Amino acid sequence: MAAPPSGKVLYEQDGVFIHPSCGKNDDQDNFISGVLRVIEKENEVIVDWRPQDDTLDTSNILCAGKDSSSVVEWTPAPKEKSSRGSDRPNNYEAEWDMVTTVSFKKKPHSNGDATNHANGESTWSFLFSLTDLKSIKQNKEGMGWSYLVFCLKDDVKLPALHFHHGDSKLFIKCLENHVVLRESPQDKLILLVNSQNKSLSQSFENLLDEPSYGLLQKWKKDPYTVTMGRFSKVTNYIFDSFRLSDPSTQRRPPSEMADFLNDAIPGLKINQQEEPGFEVITRIDLGEQPEVSRREPVSVEEWTKNMDSEGRILNVDYIKQSIFKGGLCHTLRKEAWKFLLGYFPWNSTKEERANLQKRKTDEYFRMKLQWKSVSEEQEKRNSRLRDYRSLIEKDVNRTDRTNKFYEGEDNPGLILLHDILMTYCMYDFDLGYVQGMSDLLSPVLYVMENEVDAFWCFVSYMDQMHQNFEEQMQGMKTQLIQLSTLLRLLDSGFCSYLESQDSGYLYFCFRWLLIRFKREFSFQDILRLWEVMWTELPCQNFHLLLCCAILESEKQQIMEKQYGFNEILKHINELSMKIDVEYILCKAEAISMQMMNCKELPQAVSEILGIESSSVTPDSDTGEDESGAVLSCPTSQSISTPVIAANGTRESTQQMSEIQSLAPA
Repeated sequence: MAAPPSGKVLYEQDGVFIHPSCGKNDDQDNFISGVLRVIEKENEVIVDWRPQDDTLDTSNILCAGKDSSSVVEWTPAPKEKSSRGSDRPNNYEAEWDMVTTVSFKKKPHSNGDATNHANGESTWSFLFSLTDLKSIKQNKEGMGWSYLVFCLKDDVKLPALHFHHGDSKLFIKCLENHVVLRESPQDKLILLVNSQNKSLSQSFENLLDEPSYGLLQKWKKDPYTVTMGRFSKVTNYIFDSFRLSDPSTQRRPPSEMADFLNDAIPGLKINQQEEPGFEVITRIDLGEQPEVSRREPVSVEEWTKNMDSEGRILNVDYIKQSIFKGGLCHTLRKEAWKFLLGYFPWNSTKEERANLQKRKTDEYFRMKLQWKSVSEEQEKRNSRLRDYRSLIEKDVNRTDRTNKFYEGEDNPGLILLHDILMTYCMYDFDLGYVQGMSDLLSPVLYVMENEVDAFWCFVSYMDQMHQNFEEQMQGMKTQLIQLSTLLRLLDSGFCSYLESQDSGYLYFCFRWLLIRFKREFSFQDILRLWEVMWTELPCQNFHLLLCCAILESEKQQIMEKQYGFNEILKHINELSMKIDVEYILCKAEAISMQMMNCKELPQAVSEILGIESSSVTPDSDTGEDESGAVLSCPTSQSISTPVIAANGTRESTQQMSEIQSLAPA
């Protein structure tokens, strides 16, 4: 028997037969026994069947690639025609390739092969990627055993696999760990394949996974075969590869790598020349960035003084401004975060909040009971719920495990993390669970130390972050366009340099935006950063100004050392856990003040920041300044985030100081 492709074997079953005579003879003796395997290799899952008899010639291999021309008809002949009519000699064999799934390479011709073909003794093997599978037809009647027929996406049907010695249900169950299978409305015997959600989750998983030694070795050995089908994979492989000091390691040309990035995640490609709804604005001088300082965190005493006898917050603007300028002491976070996230209304009394919590507790446990009461038999018929549970269990076991709140086995924090995420699937079943959501919940649960409160705070946070995790990823695309617009206004020279290095799309900021810097700062710094952002001050989309602040801080090193595409990716990735949160908060605030004090702020930038523009650049119609330089940036048609500034207007430095002076005596 020919050796199967290398990789991790997820399923293996012998006694699985094919019928090469294509129905001309129903004699069971004409069935060929083989081994069916499901193999995971390089983030791809393939189904492989090959004959069990070592004496059989396996030179003819039926392969399903990502294009129809890679599929060979099931016709044993010395020279075969593909389904598109192209000739392919039988002395070619399939070779696993991570970019194109399957390719053909010429196989050395041997006397044994020639003899076998001369005698007409051709038999077959086949393999295909699950990404190419369209449907599976099941049949259990007529022969006393079950058989399956695979239909690929270009409507090529492979020969039926007859399970003489094993139950096909185990095979189907294995496939359901990697693709979503659902019954066809027209025929209950046909299972339709939908791999989109799992592909998206896999992209996020690869993006968020910690680097591994295996990937380093893979890149060092052969950088040209590393899968580049998703941006997440690109970042991990590229970043990790630069930790290798071997100068002989080859790298892809920057232009080629940029092409991979452009197709990184479905729907995320950005082309500002083709993007509708853009206006052209003149380059303007923003002036100097003002000096900014921060204050001490808001104390319990300061918080309490700003409440009336019934528990209402007296001066919401002052409290928000104080939190923005200094954050919260940790003791206060458990209460204050509920207001910041919208779980508690700012004008509510203690009694109203207690009643709200009671109602929300009942609602939470009703939803939790929904998934808790699902029996194993029910879950077998609910592939989406199984998928959500599988992803959650996998992520929970590796989320913030160095934090004492989550470390160790059978940790109660892990159980709560799992249960809240499962209940969220009941709350929003359409979105369900996607890789990265556990990162957003972990700090919230850590602060709340309460299952119900953590859930509803997480719901509020996900209301803000929902578009980041949707399949079309419109939220991520919009944010990257907005970030590019802000950075170009702030420093057009730096933007031009990034574009010259095929880095103008700012995809290296993807993880920052996806999970709001969760992997870039220490756990305690994230608590500070998030509560500052939740004040919704000093403007809308302040998190984009945080990105600008980090990039501006790194501009000098990137440009002076003339970093190329790969070096920029590596440098940005290695900033993780090295960024000073207080410094970046000061710098981002200074940038916001610099832009808001500008009297000729472009309309598109005003919309991104959610502020009123005092005037639009006079010659915005022509788009030229004295030097003829122009800028492209999205208009309101590209903006999907609602205005969330505290009062909807700009606040000068003097006005901020006046708010600060309103602190109760």
